[in-house]
Amino acid sequence: MTADPDGTPSGPAGAGGPSGPARFGGRGDVTLVVVLDCADLDRSAAFWAAVLGYRAGPVGSGPYRQLLPADGNGIELLLQRVPEPKTTKNRLHLDLRVPDLDAELARLEALGVRRVTAEPIHEAGWTWHILADPDGNEFCVLQPPRHD
Repeated sequence: MTADPDGTPSGPAGAGGPSGPARFGGRGDVTLVVVLDCADLDRSAAFWAAVLGYRAGPVGSGPYRQLLPADGNGIELLLQRVPEPKTTKNRLHLDLRVPDLDAELARLEALGVRRVTAEPIHEAGWTWHILADPDGNEFCVLQPPRHD
């Protein structure tokens, strides 16, 4: 039995079904969680929940805020409040693969992203932009090659 950051039991790590949500760790005893540093937990939770279609866990008093897919099955995004601002390039980033790059860019810009790339990048049939969240964390939104 594992517990979410707020102490709520979530069943065996990586398990799905009645004992707990699927967490996609690859092994039954490993849960994959992506941790993202931020300055403001509420702002970042609202932003990333809207970007990913996730729901934010309850507000606690600690430096963490959990985000999960609405049905509870999927990779957890754990926001971690840190005092220092982001200063250099991310060593790890999220890629959001979408069927319509322009529509997704418009949606994300309405949520407050900043474009890092002025023009789209094209490579091996893929097209993408590098974006930054309100804390400056880079992520990419990509459109896969079209197979007409």
